[in-house]
Amino acid sequence: MPTLPRSQPEPYEVRRMAESFGVDAPRYDQARPGYPPALVTRVVAGSPGPDVLDVGCGTGIAGRQFQAAGCTVLGVEPDPRMADFARARGLAVEVAGFEAWQPEGRTFDTVVAAQSWHWVDPVTGTLKAAHVLRPGGRLAIFGHVYEPPAEVAEPFAAAYRRVAPDSPLSGGPARRPISLYEAGYARFAENIRETGRFDDPEQWRFDWEQSYTRDRWLDLLPTTGGLTRLRPDQLADVLDAVGTAIDALGGRFTMGYTTLATTAVRAGTS
Repeated sequence: MPTLPRSQPEPYEVRRMAESFGVDAPRYDQARPGYPPALVTRVVAGSPGPDVLDVGCGTGIAGRQFQAAGCTVLGVEPDPRMADFARARGLAVEVAGFEAWQPEGRTFDTVVAAQSWHWVDPVTGTLKAAHVLRPGGRLAIFGHVYEPPAEVAEPFAAAYRRVAPDSPLSGGPARRPISLYEAGYARFAENIRETGRFDDPEQWRFDWEQSYTRDRWLDLLPTTGGLTRLRPDQLADVLDAVGTAIDALGGRFTMGYTTLATTAVRAGTS
């Protein structure tokens, strides 16, 4: 999927896009995939207790998975629309950007950021995570890498360039190698090391597949990055091009997903 070219500002500096996902929170929650159960299990098993802070919790997709694993979860979310949806689904949420959020003396066993850490200032955010984690607590930053087959990705990219040529998302290739995403998670690890507050970070990887029908993929696409800010006519143009491409594949395709994680344990005894 398109991401910001490296010549453009870092995502955490482009707040308007980060705050656009709540335009259709129910669609976002229904269409976006959850996280591998093995990842959730591994995070919980490697944490000293059940108290989880979910940074940029969105509609609560990851937060509900941690609740189901026996955790007590507090979400922090800058978009009130997403926060309201998450609350309606049973997640406690406070509305704020993580950098400005006030913990008021509260500490946690685990801080997670599911598909959200790239919207957080890496220096401020990592230091704040260290501050609110109990000694031995775990920071876990994770997210999906998903590049559709070329037969789907290339018509999408061509349509997006046509309808939004000035977008920073229009400059990249239709598909990106996973090494680019791995480099991003390596940068998260370096930010963690630089704080001096954590043990050496680990990199985890989970590979899985998801089958998509035409309708299911076209339901997910409007919840992604640059599409949340397109005009209705622009969005319809992109979806029509992608739908035609999926029809040519027989109306469905299989997507290979990789979920990457950078995780580290809070060092010290106090």
